[in-house]
Amino acid sequence: MKLGIINGWSEGCIKYVSEKGLDAVEFCVNDRYDSAEFLAQAEAIKGYSEKYNVSVGSIGRWGMTRIDENGKVIPEALQHDKNIITAASIIGCPIYNCGVNYTESLSFFENCQIAIDYFKTLVEFGKEKGVKIATYNCDWENFVIQPKAWEPILSAVPELGIKYDPTHCMSRDGDYLVEMRDWAHRFYHFHLKGRVEIENDSYDDAPAGLDMIKWPAVMDILYTKDYDGMLSIEPHSHYWEGKKGQWGIDFTINYFKPFIMPENYEFDDNPYMP
Repeated sequence: MKLGIINGWSEGCIKYVSEKGLDAVEFCVNDRYDSAEFLAQAEAIKGYSEKYNVSVGSIGRWGMTRIDENGKVIPEALQHDKNIITAASIIGCPIYNCGVNYTESLSFFENCQIAIDYFKTLVEFGKEKGVKIATYNCDWENFVIQPKAWEPILSAVPELGIKYDPTHCMSRDGDYLVEMRDWAHRFYHFHLKGRVEIENDSYDDAPAGLDMIKWPAVMDILYTKDYDGMLSIEPHSHYWEGKKGQWGIDFTINYFKPFIMPENYEFDDNPYMP
């Protein structure tokens, strides 16, 4: 696994990630960004990545409506996805995260079929570019967020993965350990974001490690399911900003570093080990 963080794609942003001692960065090229402009910067971003020895672990596009009110694919949205997948290929990023929004006038079954067709299109395009596709488990213009949708859609698209964040499961009063037990074998990307709940209501998206998530158990499941992707720190709290916010990031980095087994870890085959 590689420990990294969500940040921007300027040289200064990638240098910051390197100075934090992190191995990877995640980009969120959300709906407010022009994908064509991002694609035009891909070669420069690749150069920054190589210069500071920071890999780009994933790129995602949240918040974009991909399906219109009649259940038809919006061509401009599909082109945005393809632009970013192409950019990921140039940069050397292995994962693209996206979602499919729900059309209220159609049935759940019909929405699933639309999502299957859309993801199949992206998966095939991604194959040509060497980029794998994952659906994120956040409901921001996306309904493919939990087992009810994963079961039909991921069964129909075997090469589609999941970008997982335990806090989104908690916000739906779900059990993230159960979801991880059952679905972590399909995880392509993982977010480290904390959550504090008081009286069954969200209080703060705290720095991971200063929250209520059972992170040792989470890491156990990731290891037992052979997850080998990026652990991406997501600073997400309006309480933790400025000096305190930077300390919170450092706390999360130092908290998770002991959980990361080194790639060059050496051991003796001890016959007395149980």
